[in-house]
Amino acid sequence: MVERKLKTPAESAVETRYIVMPDQVNAYGTVFGGVIMSWIDMVAGMVAQRHAEGVAVTASIDRISFKAPVYVGEHVILKAAVNYVGNTSMEVGVQVTKEDPMTGEQVRATTAYLTFVGLDANKCPRVIPGLKPQTEEEKQRYEEAKLRVAARHELRAKIQEQRQS
Repeated sequence: MVERKLKTPAESAVETRYIVMPDQVNAYGTVFGGVIMSWIDMVAGMVAQRHAEGVAVTASIDRISFKAPVYVGEHVILKAAVNYVGNTSMEVGVQVTKEDPMTGEQVRATTAYLTFVGLDANKCPRVIPGLKPQTEEEKQRYEEAKLRVAARHELRAKIQEQRQS
């Protein structure tokens, strides 16, 4: 039996930065949620591809929480890393921080959890490398992600059970 490769969250983590432009905001001067969501999906997709060492596609966005508005001219910093890996899928967490470019003050603006599936050449799910959390923060994110995964499975089973009754 071939031993499954393990990777640390740091090996595939991505951090990037954007500036909010006038065409990305609504009538209230705050960035559209869809703009933030597209940035989240893009950075999480890069993390998933790096971890899977190949094609990985978005299966779901489990949760996205908008915590603070982001305004024109502010910088948006996205930090993404793998939190948990199953057999063919993984959870990627994304933290979005807004930064005032004049003062450097930073505030958490958004958090999101996305599930990606690794695909083979035939576009079928394939086994991806496992996860080896190293730091205490990575271990905590892993344990929290395990709870979210279990809750998703439980909810899916309850819905299926209800549909069959």
